[in-house]
Amino acid sequence: MSPVIESEEHQALRAAVAALGKRHGRDFTPESLWDEAAKLGYLGVNLPEAYGGGGGGIAELSIVLEELGAAGCPLLMMVVSPAICGTVIARFGTDAQKTEWLPALADGTRTMAFGITEPDAGSNSHRITTTARRDGADWLLTGRKVFISGVDKADATLIVGRTEDARTGSLKPCLFIVPRDTPGFDYRPIDMELRASERQFELTFDDMRLPAEALVGDENAGLLQLFAGLNPERIMTAAFAIGMARYALARAVEYARERTVWRQPIGAHQAIAHPLAQSHIELELARLMMQKAAYLYDSGDDAAAGEAANMAKYAAGEACVKAVDQSVHTLGGNGLTREFGLASLITAARVSRIAPVSREMILNYVSHQTLGLPKSY
Repeated sequence: MSPVIESEEHQALRAAVAALGKRHGRDFTPESLWDEAAKLGYLGVNLPEAYGGGGGGIAELSIVLEELGAAGCPLLMMVVSPAICGTVIARFGTDAQKTEWLPALADGTRTMAFGITEPDAGSNSHRITTTARRDGADWLLTGRKVFISGVDKADATLIVGRTEDARTGSLKPCLFIVPRDTPGFDYRPIDMELRASERQFELTFDDMRLPAEALVGDENAGLLQLFAGLNPERIMTAAFAIGMARYALARAVEYARERTVWRQPIGAHQAIAHPLAQSHIELELARLMMQKAAYLYDSGDDAAAGEAANMAKYAAGEACVKAVDQSVHTLGGNGLTREFGLASLITAARVSRIAPVSREMILNYVSHQTLGLPKSY
């Protein structure tokens, strides 16, 4: 099926998830929504059927997240647990790891966080310094991570490190499953101005001992293994942003239809109508790129998916910030009240420009990898 025209199955999935989101609404309880979405099979829709999943791909999972966001109740941990961690384990995990984790990730009874960002690396994953070294049959992991979502509730965190002998400037990543109760796994919350149900954490570990079976896949798999998780992360972040923007835009359109000044709805004025129409167009374009990225990834074309996933995340982030800003502006003072539920999105929308990779790093990627321009660094 072409990514441009959604199949009947995808349309039905959208409608079903939209109905679920509508039942929970903006004042949703994340735990309750997570449980219901899990029971309906939405959380594991991208995971293999052999392990209790839906047998679909990131295309299906992105639909779920987008529609929940459009209903005002996005689940951030969907980006992390089934999309990143579930995908990596499904593609590269051992049989034991798949058996232990995939059914639980699919039915929502267990969750997994993802630890990649570091204080001195930021969006540049090539500068990761968290180091893994062998000690007999075990591994010793030393490092620090920041802005890791949901660690306090996740059963484990998938930590991205690098082997000790690879500290030469070329990234040689290795991934480890670290249960939350592992001795030496310390985490503390980061005091964020942005209020969300999923808190952010700083992780520290000094020679934290891990058994051999904690290693996911091959320590020499390199970038292929890492980007198996990062490309879905970008696609799902795009879905998160598009859903958030659709929610804001729908509130603004509804308000513009009903709010009457000088005997006619304010939506009749082009100064109100045109910016909202422009945001709708930009969101549709961003979704098309997101669908293309998901199609390429699910088809196994990792290289092309990498380019498209970055472009989708960029387009969605820009469109989201603009749509939220215009929606709040349309409501005027009402846009800043708790009643209409838009003010909190002003800060949340900025996250889609910053995480999991900044828009500037995406522009670097496109200018170097796509256009062939020389690097300035």
